[in-house]
Amino acid sequence: MAALQYLESLSNAHPEHAEWYNSLADLYQRKLWHQLTLSSSSSLLLLLFRSSSTLYFDLLIPIQIIFVHAGDTLIQLYHNFISDFETKINLLKLAHFAVIVSKQYKEKDAAISYLEGVIEKLRATREQRNEEPILYIKMQLAIFKLEQGDQKECKKLLEDGKSTLDSMTDIDPSVGKERSLIAALVELLVEMDCQIVINVSNIGTAVLDTQPQLGCWDCLLQLLALLDLAFDLSLSALLGDNIYNFGELLAHPIINSLLGTQVEWLYYILQAFNSGDLVRYQELCRVHNASLRAQPALVENEQKLLEKINILCLMEIIFSRPSEDRTIPLSVIAERTKLFIEDVEHLLMKSLSVHLIEGIIDQVEGTVHVSWVQPRVLGIQQIKSLRERLDNWLDKVHTALLSIEAETPDLVAL
Repeated sequence: MAALQYLESLSNAHPEHAEWYNSLADLYQRKLWHQLTLSSSSSLLLLLFRSSSTLYFDLLIPIQIIFVHAGDTLIQLYHNFISDFETKINLLKLAHFAVIVSKQYKEKDAAISYLEGVIEKLRATREQRNEEPILYIKMQLAIFKLEQGDQKECKKLLEDGKSTLDSMTDIDPSVGKERSLIAALVELLVEMDCQIVINVSNIGTAVLDTQPQLGCWDCLLQLLALLDLAFDLSLSALLGDNIYNFGELLAHPIINSLLGTQVEWLYYILQAFNSGDLVRYQELCRVHNASLRAQPALVENEQKLLEKINILCLMEIIFSRPSEDRTIPLSVIAERTKLFIEDVEHLLMKSLSVHLIEGIIDQVEGTVHVSWVQPRVLGIQQIKSLRERLDNWLDKVHTALLSIEAETPDLVAL
């Protein structure tokens, strides 16, 4: 009766959806658990939940309604309604819903505790197919562990998940896909030596506004999940200490999910950092000022970002010069980075201290001689530039060869 009373309270609070709540109450009273949780041609039974950063499409809300749950509404819905019949429905659907609910908790520890409780309930059912929903939930636990910075525990959950998957047959696609997505994320994070630092706000709305042609909800969900990860990874790379190589991140397919959305500007900022293009970065900051100001992490680290792109600009200056011309006037660096000479010296000392370059600063001559630059992944334009330099080098070698042949005809004849 408590579950029915809860539905009645929701119906009174949202009279515009009273018919839908009454339908849920009717299915509940008739114990039609299958109809409550799975789609059918005759009922309302698909869920479109919108949270702060991602859309979820699963169970319990009609497809003709976009129902926005704010605050802890989903948590209350679980504890006051779903929990009354949770082990009687399709267990994998229960796992899907539990993952959605877990993301509504403000504290990660509370979310983890909630999911661990659901896992215990799933184990208590002793159903033969309970491994799938348990594995699905564990993959969300892996994400929470990763967000807490516990990469070791995250990897352990992934490795255990792989062993479980290898022993299973006829696996639901959502389970295997979830594990593969998280594994790819962890692999990329380890390569970048960074962690997720911020959650995206209103990304789902951005995608809906810019991707209306998508006809497959599964494709939309996958896109939204990738967009969240791409956004978090991009911010992590920009704000991470001692991360000055963006080529590998830009080459990863996941970053392309930023294109065509309202956060596309972040992709171009990454490109500007990768090429050390200070002018392009400043132009992007001007054009997308409102979007940048909406991200507190970027606002708080504005000076850090400016210092980082100045360092990358310095590295690009060095890279673009021939190997025999690596003695660079400080005035040239000051002009490109828009810094005073004394600030250029500080920039050089910072670059030397983090071992991005090796060289000697000559304050008397006002130059810096660079003997080594940290290798990095090159973009297409940088590769083209390198090819042009190689072509020029080949022309010089060919010219030198012709000169030697002309001056030593006897040796050529031999």
